[in-house]
Amino acid sequence: MTATSAIGSPPRSLRGDIFGLLAFLTVCFAVAGVGGAVTAGSVDTWYRTLDKASFTPPDWVFGPAWSILYAAMAVAAWRIWRRTGLARGRTALTLFAIQLLLNGLWSILFFGAHRPGAALADIVLLWFAILATTLAFWRIDRVAGVLFLPYLLWVGYAAVLNLAIWLRN
Repeated sequence: MTATSAIGSPPRSLRGDIFGLLAFLTVCFAVAGVGGAVTAGSVDTWYRTLDKASFTPPDWVFGPAWSILYAAMAVAAWRIWRRTGLARGRTALTLFAIQLLLNGLWSILFFGAHRPGAALADIVLLWFAILATTLAFWRIDRVAGVLFLPYLLWVGYAAVLNLAIWLRN
């Protein structure tokens, strides 16, 4: 059984498509795992001592929200890879990799290094990298672009939370 990708791309096997999706999920959740490991050491200690904005959601919201966002990111990147391959999708997938690195760096700066100001600078860059990725994905595959929109909104909200923490502490 085979599944075909976009015109101009060679057909891929269903097995190859599943392997590709699992690879993108693995990469995204590896970044999530690093972020989670760094975060875990500070959530019940340093983070609890911070003066946070009244619109900060409860801690339990972050895990499920990020899990959904990482899964959506992986599916979006996989859709781009299926349509373009690595060579033709180089720009879009490079933007994807950059935003993923900035995403992981934010947890290290904020929760690992306890540097909300540096994390704020990172999250602003991250938001623009997500915007660029969203636009690049949209041009190739609208569904992939749409899958990035909740992530763009969430990181915008997270940037405001980060700013509030930086200003209050």
